[in-house]
Amino acid sequence: MSIKMGIRMKLISEMEAYAQVHGVPIMEKEGINFLCDWIQKNHIGRILEIGTAIGYSAIRMALCNEQVRVVSVERDDQRYAMAVENVQKAALQDRITLVHEDALEYEAEGMFDLLFIDAAKAQYLKFYGRFEKHLPIGSYIISDNLNFHGFVEHPEIIRSRHLKQMVRKITAYRNFLETDEKLSTEFFDVGDGIAISRKKAEK
Repeated sequence: MSIKMGIRMKLISEMEAYAQVHGVPIMEKEGINFLCDWIQKNHIGRILEIGTAIGYSAIRMALCNEQVRVVSVERDDQRYAMAVENVQKAALQDRITLVHEDALEYEAEGMFDLLFIDAAKAQYLKFYGRFEKHLPIGSYIISDNLNFHGFVEHPEIIRSRHLKQMVRKITAYRNFLETDEKLSTEFFDVGDGIAISRKKAEK
C-alpha cells in the first residue's frame, strides 16, 4: 500500500468513528462497500451526489477508480466545511467538486453516469425530478435509506406524526421507482436499503 493510500484509509476510519460519535448520517459499511463494488463493475465515471455530509461517500466513490469524478452537493454549513477539509486531506480535490448549496436550487451542468441520492429523505422524488434531465439513457439512479431503519416495512410501530409523514414519502418514492416506465429498478436489502434504477429509452 502506498503512503498516500495509507493516509486515505486512516482518514476513512477517522470519518467513520467521527460519524458514529456525532450522529452524522453516513452510509453503513455494508451499503458503501456494495455501492463501491457496483461502481467498479459498471465502469461509472461521472457522479452527481445529493447529500455530501462530511464527504465520506464522495471520497469512497472517488477511490473506486481513478476515472471517477464526483460533484457533491451539501447545504449544511458545518458539514460542508468538514467535507472540504476531508477532501483536502484525501488529496482528491481534482476529482471531487463540492457544492455548498441547497440541491433543490442547484443548477447542475453536463451529464452524469450516476445520480446518487442520500439526503433529505422526504425530498427524494423532488431531487430526481430536478436532475433527471442530466441523466442520459442508460445512466443510473442509486437511492439510499429506502428501508429507513425498518419503518417502511413496519409503519405500524411509528408514533411520531413527523416520522409517519416522512415514511409515507419514502414509500411513495419507492412506488414511483417501481412503476415509472422510464426506469428499471432493483431493490437490495443491504445497509439501510438501496435501490438501483436504470434510465430506459421511452417507448
